[in-house]
Amino acid sequence: MDPILALLIGLIVGAILGGVIGALAGRVRRASTVTGEDPAVLEARHQAAIAELRAADADARASLSAELASIHATAEGLREQLGIQQQQYSEFVERARAEQVAATERERSESKVLQALSPVQETLRTMQQKVTELESQRALQHGELSQQLKSATESEERLRSTAESLASALRSNSTRGVWGETQLRNVVQAAGLIERVDFDVQSSVNSDAGAGRPDMVIHLPGGKNIAVDAKVPFAAFLEASQISVTATGEEGARREALLKQHVKVIRGHIDTLASKAYWQGLDASPELVIAFIPSESLVSSAMEADPAIMDYAFSKRVALASPVTLWSVLKTVAFSWQQDVLTEDAKNLFDLGKELYARLATLSDHADKLRRSIDSTVNSYNQFANSLETRVLVTARKLNVLDESKVLGEAKLIDSAAKQLTAVELELPAADESA
Repeated sequence: MDPILALLIGLIVGAILGGVIGALAGRVRRASTVTGEDPAVLEARHQAAIAELRAADADARASLSAELASIHATAEGLREQLGIQQQQYSEFVERARAEQVAATERERSESKVLQALSPVQETLRTMQQKVTELESQRALQHGELSQQLKSATESEERLRSTAESLASALRSNSTRGVWGETQLRNVVQAAGLIERVDFDVQSSVNSDAGAGRPDMVIHLPGGKNIAVDAKVPFAAFLEASQISVTATGEEGARREALLKQHVKVIRGHIDTLASKAYWQGLDASPELVIAFIPSESLVSSAMEADPAIMDYAFSKRVALASPVTLWSVLKTVAFSWQQDVLTEDAKNLFDLGKELYARLATLSDHADKLRRSIDSTVNSYNQFANSLETRVLVTARKLNVLDESKVLGEAKLIDSAAKQLTAVELELPAADESA
């Protein structure tokens, strides 16, 4: 405890006790004066009162000491709290100062960053404008796309209607036949073959099996031919295609039955073509006939339902051909025709070369005769010039005395001769033919 504080508390308690004792002594004196009691009795009573006061003083001192200790503890706690508060305040002030410095530094850094990012800001502003333009264009394109989708939906609906009409039309045997022949003609023309040159349409063929009329006869190099007949097994396949491939139960069984019926129809076409034996009525024809089926799906679905159908067709001397396979065969035929034409042209060129070579030899003989004639003419001229100079001019100069104004010129000889042809080709003996 602080000594000064203890001294102050003792002085206060002593002053209070002195005042109380003085008050009691005065009260005893006043009572003895008034009542006339014995002073000894009053003194004894006075001492008893003093003892009580001292006891009360001791109790008061003890109570005050306890309160003082409590106050002291509270003061110590308050002092500690005050120290903590002062430390916290110092820390707060320091932290506030650091935050202020950091904020100032951050503002300075942000200012530098903003200055550095000003081009980026401009770029972002430009980009925002571009994004706005793109958004407007996207909205416009979205509207156009919606319109196109609407048009596509309408076109799809028209296509579906057309497809249904086409399917309905193809249910007719005559219509299917015309479609198959048209597809056959398109494939042949796409391969580069020419009608009435490389192929004939609806030609009559007579064989031991009777008269027949294949849809097309393809002419091969060397005078060979091959028959092509278009077949369109479509009805059962069309009904089967309307059932989903993943269908099960009754629908799946119905689809499988329709595909089997489709295979049965194709086998019937194979048997029919095999019985006609077109190759017997064609000159130098391979012993087979091509059955053209104008749809890849028709062939692939039949092979999927019956993998042995190709072997069955081969055993009947019938080749099942889709547009792709037939185009490949016909393209090969067209190439063979080109090679055949090139071979014929090469033969003609060789013959013309031999003929030209023989005629060059004849021309060489004529040139040699012309050279000999030129040499004879040169010799005759030289003889003429020699006679002129040695005979005629000698006599003519004697006449110069009569008229000296006339001077006769001298005739010059020809020293060069006609060049003889020395090429090996032109030294050959002349052919019988004239050039």
